[in-house]
Amino acid sequence: MYETLSDTAIDPPVQGFLHRPESAPGEGLILTHVAGGNAQMGLLVAVAEAFAGRGLTVLRCNLPFRQKRSFGPPRPGDAVRDREGLRNAVAAMRKFVAGRVYLGGQSYGGRQASMLIAEERVADGLLLLSYPLHAPSKPDQLRVQHLPQIQLPTLFVHGTRDPFGSIDEIESARKLIPAKTLLLKVEGAGHDLGFKGKTKREELPAKIVESFHTLFG
Repeated sequence: MYETLSDTAIDPPVQGFLHRPESAPGEGLILTHVAGGNAQMGLLVAVAEAFAGRGLTVLRCNLPFRQKRSFGPPRPGDAVRDREGLRNAVAAMRKFVAGRVYLGGQSYGGRQASMLIAEERVADGLLLLSYPLHAPSKPDQLRVQHLPQIQLPTLFVHGTRDPFGSIDEIESARKLIPAKTLLLKVEGAGHDLGFKGKTKREELPAKIVESFHTLFG
């Protein structure tokens, strides 16, 4: 189960859904969504439930651009404010947990999380679901410029049929990060990691949690 969280006293506001573990909360995880989605996407819900079942407090948050517009992708000027929203989400999570706080998301959300961590070490680790290494039609325009500035352990979860980056390209990209990294390959999955509409890979969230604990202990 989860509860709605909304903090409009800060700007950008923090808005999303909080999953609390049955045990005493020790660590926290913030998850954000793809450019065309929101915090209620099936993959994020399933992953949040899996992590909460293993003792983490999880916040699925809507990025600032999605709080303003219920549909459509972010606009070119939204990214900076979205990263500010993620910074505020980390601060909000630290009110619930005393331990480490991890930051991550799927595609656009994960990319903004990684760019924030490259700018400022506000969290203790990264979880990148379907990192959008390049646009499907532009494999020569890689989004890797900030990766060498990431000083935190990073878990990549990537489908073997993701048009936003091949497994070989992700392997090359993660070598740019000076901290420890790990890649969980999802065989046969595209950018949605097998979560599309009512379709879902039931075993994937548990595998993500296991890989996460392998990397972070």
